[in-house]
Amino acid sequence: MRVRISEAEMAERIETLDALLSPCRLCPHCCMVDRRHGERGRCGVGVAAKVASFGPHFGEEPPLVGRRGSGTVFFSGCNLSCVFCQNYVISQLGKGEEITTQDLATIFLDLARRGCHNINLVTPTHQAPAIVSALALAEQAGLELPIVWNCGGYESPEVLLLLDGIVDIYMPDVKYGDDAPAARYSGASDYATNLEAVLREMHRQVGDLVIEEGIAQRGLLVRHLVLPGGIAASDRVFELIASRLGRETYVNVMEQYRPCYRADRHPDLARRPALSEYVEAVNAARGRGLNRGLPTFENGT
Repeated sequence: MRVRISEAEMAERIETLDALLSPCRLCPHCCMVDRRHGERGRCGVGVAAKVASFGPHFGEEPPLVGRRGSGTVFFSGCNLSCVFCQNYVISQLGKGEEITTQDLATIFLDLARRGCHNINLVTPTHQAPAIVSALALAEQAGLELPIVWNCGGYESPEVLLLLDGIVDIYMPDVKYGDDAPAARYSGASDYATNLEAVLREMHRQVGDLVIEEGIAQRGLLVRHLVLPGGIAASDRVFELIASRLGRETYVNVMEQYRPCYRADRHPDLARRPALSEYVEAVNAARGRGLNRGLPTFENGT
């Protein structure tokens, strides 16, 4: 059972998050637009929750999926503009429907009734006020599942502080270990500069990933997608994780990159990574002392 903050504290957090909407300071872009009066920033979303789809998901990491799936809610829009996004119809083109806070709470409760092991919030950062408000309603109605913050890693440490005691599992998809490719391919010129403070705050709140009877209950799970040609500066990511968070950090080094959306406009991204590049990245993580979550290859490396 997850440890909750009090209803009074939750109400204070929601009020503070709401205040960050106008002018908007929910992520490091600090667009400063007035979302309450129809203005849109980098994420393209207003005040109401905007949801593309939801349901039990079986394509996540095994500790999240278990036997009954991860209760995944895909939110529209994104605070990153990755030219290679595989979910670009949702994140960049804005597919989805605006719904009320009560309707979002009902979605959370429905996923719980369907037996999901957790509530997995995909791309939640720019919709944090509506999400936390819905979680408050759902918890009042009996929701007790772990809450997964499944984000792109471009977060505000100040906003993360407001999620302390609300989020149980942080799952950042750490995209880059260098600012230059982050600026070029994702529109976030300070991504890597910002990353250490973000990961340290997440880890401070929830610690290393705790798995009980095969199911994640609490902690930090870091994803990293291998890009072709070493564009992501993967070893810098692994060095940061190992040296600042510790070698018990659970890391999923992902190999499913394929050119999507506008990747074909960038020659460096217009191909899938070679198997040797993926193996090199995994071995770089092992070289930094990271082992939890990494695959074992047939030759034992």
